Amino acid sequence: MVLDFVNNGPKDYDSFEEIFNELYVKIFKHLNLKGDYMTDVTIINNEEIHEINREYRNVDRPTDVISFAFLDEQSEKELKGGPISLGQIIISYEKAEEQAKEYGHSLLREMSFLFTHGMLHLLGYDHMKKEDEIVMFKLQDEILGGLK
Repeated sequence: MVLDFVNNGPKDYDSFEEIFNELYVKIFKHLNLKGDYMTDVTIINNEEIHEINREYRNVDRPTDVISFAFLDEQSEKELKGGPISLGQIIISYEKAEEQAKEYGHSLLREMSFLFTHGMLHLLGYDHMKKEDEIVMFKLQDEILGGLK
C-alpha cells in the first residue's frame, strides 16, 4: 500500500503524513481488505478547496474534504498487478482547524476523521441514504476509536 502525501499547508502539517499512513493501514485491516493500493492525499487551504468544490461539484463554498474515486466497480479494485490507484483525498487544513474548535476536539482528531471519511468514500462507502450513512459513520467511529 502506498500513500502519496502532499502538504501545501503550514510546515507543521507535515506530521500528518505519518498519522495518515498509520490510519491507511488501520482502515485496510479493519475492513479486511488485501491488495496493493495507492492513494493520493493533499492538504490545501480554504481558497483552493473552494475553487475545486465550485469546479467539480458546483458548490460555491469551501468544504473540509473532497474525495475523487478513480474506481467505481468492486471488480476494478480486484485487478492484479501493480498498485491500484483508489483516488485522491483533498483536505482543507483551515476548515479542519475551524471544525476542531467548533466541535471541541483536537486537530489530530479532526484531520484523522477527514482522512478516514475520504478513504471510506474511495472504498465505495457513502452517506446519501440513511442506511448507508449509519454503516459509514459506524465504521468511522470504529476506526477512529476514542480519538479526541
